[in-house]
Amino acid sequence: MGSVQHCAESSNQKQGMQAYAAPSLFQPHHARRAFHDAHDGKIPPILIVYYGISSIPACRFLAPMGFDAVWIDWEHTACGVETMTTMVHDTMFMSQGRTIPFVRVPGHDHAAIGYALDAGASIVIPQVDTVEQCKHVLSASKFGTKQNGSRSAPPFRLIPGLTDTPSAGSNIHESLNQQAAVMIQIESLEGINNLDAMLTECPGVDAVWLGTLDARISMNLPGNYGMGGDEKEWKDAVATFEATMKKHNKPRAGFGMSPDAIRKTAETYAMIGYDADVAKLASMAQGLHDARKIVSEVKRV
Repeated sequence: MGSVQHCAESSNQKQGMQAYAAPSLFQPHHARRAFHDAHDGKIPPILIVYYGISSIPACRFLAPMGFDAVWIDWEHTACGVETMTTMVHDTMFMSQGRTIPFVRVPGHDHAAIGYALDAGASIVIPQVDTVEQCKHVLSASKFGTKQNGSRSAPPFRLIPGLTDTPSAGSNIHESLNQQAAVMIQIESLEGINNLDAMLTECPGVDAVWLGTLDARISMNLPGNYGMGGDEKEWKDAVATFEATMKKHNKPRAGFGMSPDAIRKTAETYAMIGYDADVAKLASMAQGLHDARKIVSEVKRV
């Protein structure tokens, strides 16, 4: 019985987000459904790895590891459209659909949102502060007036009869609207205070990530590497955010980069950023320190 259970667990682990893959790996995953399934406890929280370095070779090396999701940071790295697109495709194909690529776009630009979605990614929108901004990014993310969409249909991204199969009997553009997820980042006190109105007027938001580093800096508080703080104004802001998320029953995402933090966030988060390429590279400095200590203690003969 134990070996059978182990085989079943290994199979599920291997599958990962393949359960949410679209009919073609050129299309985005059913990431919207994955978010809501994680939020409802049907699946464990989605574990996402942050790529702070836009490196195609590193992306290709890591893709077969089968992460649930990866965060390609187009906002804060030297990353062009071609590099972003290649990283999305390499993630999709080299993971065999086990990994959902998320792209944090550089701002609210209509074209950038389209580029990332056309590549087959789900998207993260930074610094959403107002209802108007939220409406704009959702419009840029969707096709058709039923969705208040203004996204332009890419004529050559999908091949008729080969990679443009609709996912659920609808036409391909309706399918794409339902597949790719739109996650917004709240990164200021203004955004926190406007979040209730945003989620009321923009139900198409799939998940919300509280960007604690930017939010604290915008409030003229020490960044604390995004680890929060004990200031009353900060605690009040976080309480407002959490009350709003509970009111709207909306999937939440955020970092949990230690075993204790993972356990705590797993209670309420639908997505947890549990690791980062830059964190692993930064640990090399400690490795150097440890190696120097060892060689300094060795007596040469």
